[in-house]
Amino acid sequence: MSDNILIDVTDGIARITLNRPEAINALTHDMLSDMYEALAAWRDDDDVTAVELAGNGERGFCAGADVRALAKVLAEGGNYLGFLETEYALDMIIANYPKPVTSLMRGITMGGGLGLGAHADRRIVYADTVMAMPETKIGFFPDVGIMTQLSRAGAVGKHIALTSATFSGGDALLLNLADESADGPLPAPLFEATWIQECYASDDPVEIARALEGHPDEAAQQAGRDLRARSPFAVHVALRALKRAEKLQLSEVLNQDLRLAERMMEVDFVEGVRALLVDKDNNPRWRWKTLEEVPTEEVDAVFSYRSSWNS
Repeated sequence: MSDNILIDVTDGIARITLNRPEAINALTHDMLSDMYEALAAWRDDDDVTAVELAGNGERGFCAGADVRALAKVLAEGGNYLGFLETEYALDMIIANYPKPVTSLMRGITMGGGLGLGAHADRRIVYADTVMAMPETKIGFFPDVGIMTQLSRAGAVGKHIALTSATFSGGDALLLNLADESADGPLPAPLFEATWIQECYASDDPVEIARALEGHPDEAAQQAGRDLRARSPFAVHVALRALKRAEKLQLSEVLNQDLRLAERMMEVDFVEGVRALLVDKDNNPRWRWKTLEEVPTEEVDAVFSYRSSWNS
């Protein structure tokens, strides 16, 4: 068992505590494997009646997968899909667990961390909870099955998926990514922003960007700038994946996540991680510079697995 995972079973409650606080509990492959093995062992253990997921440190529950390590594996020609397969299997075992699972999503809860927490039975948020699916910032798309909820959340779901916008615990409650607040009523600013409803009516990323840029609300204009800063290819893939997820169940969305990752990660992912997290110059050199330049046939190719998909 990795030192980055703490395991405790007391009075029938099995607790998994992420213990990598210096990295906001960013998930390594070993951490994912250890959690899966623990949950698999407890599934048929009569001494365990419930499971609780938490994170050590003051900054947050989990910042997501260790994407720097994942980008390094991809750049070196390693088995990056193995990481994702383990991560998605863990998300699925949490979602289908035969015993109650509670997630305590304090502070920063993003990406793969939201995948862990949002598929539990009882999902608790706090006044300091800050969530996001920030994948389009690094040339990827919102994965770990979260498109299941975002696709059913209308304009707000589109805004979060495409721009990597942060959102509150209150928003999470309305997005069906959380069940209760430990700190009483929480604000839900994204659901209160009328410009989001007005600007995300289209299923075309270019039309959405132009609607945001042309809106009189400065917050909408900033969202337009944010959208333009994301990987154009990732935005196109994310919006199409979001639309497809409306009719899919969680297992099918996770299948879609894996198949899309297999076909698109070599485009912008390594460069996005470099610009945001390694060199930190915030100047990614995306394969296509603008949303308008992304060829439809390149997006089609990412989704070509559908011809043989029979889940």
